[in-house]
Amino acid sequence: MADIEFTPDTSEGTPMRCRYCGQLNQTRGDGGQPKCGRCRLPLSDKPHKKFADLDKHEYVHPADSRALAALRTIPGIDSALKKLLEVTGESAIRVIFTASAVKVTPLQCPDLYAKLQIACTTLGVDMPELFVQQNPVVNAFTGGVKHPVIVLHSALIERLTDEETLAVIAHEVGHIHAEHVLYITAARLLEALANVALAAAPIAALVTQILSGTMRAALLAWARRAELSCDRAALLVTQDADVIGRTMMKLCGGTFASKVDYEQFLQQARDFQKNYDEKALDRFWADIIASGLTHPFPVWRVSEILKWVESGEYQRLLDGEAASAAA
Repeated sequence: MADIEFTPDTSEGTPMRCRYCGQLNQTRGDGGQPKCGRCRLPLSDKPHKKFADLDKHEYVHPADSRALAALRTIPGIDSALKKLLEVTGESAIRVIFTASAVKVTPLQCPDLYAKLQIACTTLGVDMPELFVQQNPVVNAFTGGVKHPVIVLHSALIERLTDEETLAVIAHEVGHIHAEHVLYITAARLLEALANVALAAAPIAALVTQILSGTMRAALLAWARRAELSCDRAALLVTQDADVIGRTMMKLCGGTFASKVDYEQFLQQARDFQKNYDEKALDRFWADIIASGLTHPFPVWRVSEILKWVESGEYQRLLDGEAASAAA
């Protein structure tokens, strides 16, 4: 049966307040899974925790912390990145997407706007601008420094459920909360310039003048690990590890994911992690292949989320206890 939505004005049924956005909805006991009329997320009587004073160090992945520390030991890295963004122009990011993508507002794609509000209020982040761009590449990214923007590719949100879309938005908001934006914007620029069509552009030569090869390699190595922290931020917003797992399953299997057994996919993630930990050759190849990617392997990301949940650190954050730095 299809999901059924109800507005707060319906006179019949049982009132239920959305645990995510707070809107009061009327529901009918007809067996369907009711959704909030505002954010379109499933209605439930479970509580949803908001983290008013969340410290990024309570959830940042240790691989992210180590890679960022190594990046910052490179002399002049911060000044070089700031100069790069001054030259390329942070305002250009906003101009590009205002001119070529759909800006999400309370009136334009209001359910996406509500999801952005949920992610920001849960993590304690000021609202950035959000855009949806027509793009067949399944991706989303955050750009800018003083005034970040989040961009969702249409191919991504077209294949995700509302909860999975919330996870993606929360992941991007995590970049802002974890104070990744300076580095992640520069990393995304480097990734874009790796495209053959852009490699000969004048800006490519400018980038090589400002950033040394060591800076570029260290920046991209950190950017992959930063994604693991933002997966944790997404879990803190969705508060359901299966939402993260199913999102990654779709990143692996695309539309074919509807035919994939989710429990077997989780076992695949555990097997991957076990082989990575125990077999030097597997670890060697995984590290070598991942070094050429913009993001960690989706299966790897699932295994990392499973480890964090099973460590108890995630639950301690939900319970209001400080997480250890070694999680």
